[in-house]
Amino acid sequence: MTIVTLKKGEGRTIKAGGAWIYDNEIESIMGTFENGAIVEVQDFDSYCMDYGFINQNSKIRVRMLTRRKDAVIDDAFFRARVQAAWDYRKSVMPRKDRNCCRVIFGEADFLPGLTVDKYADVLVVECLALGMEPLKERIVRILKEILAQDGFPIRGVYERSDAPVRKKEGLAPHKGFIGEEFDTNVEIEENGIRYLVDVVNGQKTGFFLDQKYNRLAIQRLCAGKRVLDCFTHMGTFALNAGIAGAAEVTGLDISEYAVAQATENARRNGLDGTVTFRAANVLDELPRLYEAGETYDVVILDPPAFTKSREATKNAIKGYREINMKGLKLVRDGGFLATCSCSHFMTQELFTEVIGQAAKAVHKRLRQVELRTQACDHPILWGAGESYYLKFFIFQVCEEK
Repeated sequence: MTIVTLKKGEGRTIKAGGAWIYDNEIESIMGTFENGAIVEVQDFDSYCMDYGFINQNSKIRVRMLTRRKDAVIDDAFFRARVQAAWDYRKSVMPRKDRNCCRVIFGEADFLPGLTVDKYADVLVVECLALGMEPLKERIVRILKEILAQDGFPIRGVYERSDAPVRKKEGLAPHKGFIGEEFDTNVEIEENGIRYLVDVVNGQKTGFFLDQKYNRLAIQRLCAGKRVLDCFTHMGTFALNAGIAGAAEVTGLDISEYAVAQATENARRNGLDGTVTFRAANVLDELPRLYEAGETYDVVILDPPAFTKSREATKNAIKGYREINMKGLKLVRDGGFLATCSCSHFMTQELFTEVIGQAAKAVHKRLRQVELRTQACDHPILWGAGESYYLKFFIFQVCEEK
């Protein structure tokens, strides 16, 4: 087997429980291999650390697959991994929430580069690692067998490996059916709300499952309230506010397609009289609402990631500060702000600092109600910082007195 040897003093992330080895941590590579092959990783003193997929196209040079020296990488190995991933969801989520959930979360489930989301009886697969590419269909087959045995038969599988990041692995973006074709508009239910998910054209794999319990947390704040949901996408936070008995809910999104989906979801749940949506650039619309004298009991900010690289973090800080300043101005004294970041480069500490700066700039005082993160079907693997990406704060907003 090809042996990858680390430089002395390197491999700190992998030693702390992480899952990646970067190109600049490697001293030597001994042996012949093709990109995507499994290699042995040794420390500088020849101690065997793990086995993983190598890819010289990527700065993530090796993605760890197993630390067991006696591991045999075969169907039984992958079946055990997939079964463990499903057993974890069975342990942490009630059965009704497993109807729609993330069943495989890449490195956090020790299946690097592979994501599988379950929408009722449909699976959506995303593969972002070269080493996992020839294995994905084998793993999907195993997963379908395990789910069927547990009373969750799968009628179809669709692949959404169309993220640009695949190019960094030397892979072309790809979309298409795995197996037979099927109707890709799938109705799901989450927190008692029904949605129509378009797994072909929707964001990511079709729906943002990671905010499941954060949307539920919003419900208890919204009864009888006036609510503004910014970057509403499919209307998820807005509809959770509406089903909780909000008096009036407005959802904003720059995408006409998203607004059309959200409007249909409101109608589907009998909330179209209370919850309305319109297409608008949120950064432009919030100042306009402020100038018009509008105020809200609850303002929700769920923007897309303002940074997807470490180099862009400085500009992202400005973006998060600006959007939180504009949102805070619209919250009535004693009302609530829910605000989040979905970039792992925007750390919890940095995001906290940015929100504090925004509050100070607009003369608001914040009382923290909750700090939440991604739903438990998106587990955070300690040592693998990229698996902790979603930070979700709820604050009560008070005027300076």
